[in-house]
Amino acid sequence: MTNYLLIYRVDPAAMAAMPEPTPEQGAEMMNAWNAWAARAGDAIVDFGDPTSAVSPGADPTVGGFSLLQADSYDTIASLLDGHPHTAMGGTIDVYERQPVTAA
Repeated sequence: MTNYLLIYRVDPAAMAAMPEPTPEQGAEMMNAWNAWAARAGDAIVDFGDPTSAVSPGADPTVGGFSLLQADSYDTIASLLDGHPHTAMGGTIDVYERQPVTAA
């Protein structure tokens, strides 16, 4: 199995302009994420968390991450179909982890 790092990107200006969700909207968003997690199942190594840039020069468009495992990128791509982050207008970058082995 290969591990894949998902980087969730957002437009910071668009996020700042969005109104605070109502409790119902917040619950709907969490339900969408939970439904995706149930569909992804054992592929999820680390569900991840939201992030915010704090160091000088850090990319403010990185809004969170997840770590998944699969036999191929195609499997990951199928898991991302209908992902709640993209449904909210964000994008997802996928990186294959390249483990370093001791020489």
